[in-house]
Amino acid sequence: MKNSVNTIKELRDITCSSIAHCKKALEETGGDIQQAVVLLRKQGLEIAAKKQSRAAKEGRIDCYIHHGNKIGVLLEVNCESDFVARNEEFINFTKDLAMQIAATSPEYIKKEEVPEEVLKHEKNKEDYYKHNCLLEQVFVKDPSLMIRDCLGSIVAKMGENIVIRRFIRYKIGE
Repeated sequence: MKNSVNTIKELRDITCSSIAHCKKALEETGGDIQQAVVLLRKQGLEIAAKKQSRAAKEGRIDCYIHHGNKIGVLLEVNCESDFVARNEEFINFTKDLAMQIAATSPEYIKKEEVPEEVLKHEKNKEDYYKHNCLLEQVFVKDPSLMIRDCLGSIVAKMGENIVIRRFIRYKIGE
């Protein structure tokens, strides 16, 4: 089945995947954009899992200061090369993460970091993860995505291991 350029472009806009990946996903799903989106996100997470063992010693520190200067975030995101660290999409990703942290105030990056002592007092662990672990949160700019999906997508697109290393959120009076 031949997919139109507009269909490929639409899928690319939704997923930020390469043209070749979008074309292949549309072919595999018979032109169904929604199924192609799911397929590309799944492939992105699989690629990210394969790259996790690679060293990420480059990256960038980014910040976000909320209007009124009452909330600020410092964030470190690492990647494998300086080339990726200077890439516009990587920079936008780090800025979006800093804004996400300012808006949602997570305490941890991933659920594996949550101490057992904290979890034993929680009735619903999954709900706790969704509110307090950055990777488990819904992306504030696109509620159809989770932060881990965004991370998987950027890893697949850049072809490198990308790690959210650490962050700190400041709020006046806290």
